[in-house]
Amino acid sequence: MRLAFLGFLLSTVTVHAADTAFNAKQEVLWDHLRLAIAGVEQELDGVLGVAVLDLSSGQQLLVRADEVFPQASSIKIAVLAELYHQAQQSERGASGKATLADRYVVRAADIVPDSSILGGLTPGVSSLTNRDLATIMVAVSDNSATNVLIDRVGMDNVVHLTESLGLAHTQLRRKMMDLQAAAQGRENISTPREMMKLLEQIYRGKVIAPPLLDDFFNVLATNKDSWIPRDLPPDLKIANKPGELEGVRNDSGIVFLKNRPYVICVMTTYLANERAGEEAITRISQLAYGVFDRLSRASDLGRVVSPGNGGAR
Repeated sequence: MRLAFLGFLLSTVTVHAADTAFNAKQEVLWDHLRLAIAGVEQELDGVLGVAVLDLSSGQQLLVRADEVFPQASSIKIAVLAELYHQAQQSERGASGKATLADRYVVRAADIVPDSSILGGLTPGVSSLTNRDLATIMVAVSDNSATNVLIDRVGMDNVVHLTESLGLAHTQLRRKMMDLQAAAQGRENISTPREMMKLLEQIYRGKVIAPPLLDDFFNVLATNKDSWIPRDLPPDLKIANKPGELEGVRNDSGIVFLKNRPYVICVMTTYLANERAGEEAITRISQLAYGVFDRLSRASDLGRVVSPGNGGAR
């Protein structure tokens, strides 16, 4: 029964190589990763989607990558991207665009639930920049900070950005904590493949150019309680944004592993147990890191020479 299940699940998993440099021995590592993810899914009472991209080779691992999932706070990656996109346009002479330095004075009318920072500031007195709001949006997922930024960059502009990148299913359709819109079915959505492509296109400079691109990733890498980094080395730079709703847990980001950076997007929905969804994301992240860590330190033949190794034998 277990073998039959794994066979069925693996039939839904695809791996794509972008170039011929990817060798047969490395393919074995990816096969092991696919099997391990299948095992994680077997234990999860819910629906799982995964997209992993090797930014060096173009290799992809996809599980239900085109299924649409509620994004919760992970959609804030798109809001952050549009803020930096407009800041770049402003630097290049465009008028009417948001900049990182624009000031915002806290208003009581802007405060919504789950706003641990803005909700504690003094209305009419506390002043922040757009970059401050972005950092708060990422670090503690402050919903009021997010909504202010959505107003400032324009919801339609966020949608236009994702559509211009060919991401038809990545849609910001409501503000945070808009329960009436949620009740009407207007969820913020994406797919594992599209969130992977969004992060890849940002990484490759197709949305934002340096030095703003570097700052974008510094903000997205702001330390936060999330599931992709949870069991990875603490000094590893990881630019990610988790999201959670009832029955939903997601996390999408880029792991800046030396010599082998990669994108990882894990989405879960219809969860019977939300803690199990979080643990599944952490486990899949740990499994992916195990593969990329070896690839980052090994030759094409798989030989690893660690620092301080006494020499060849």
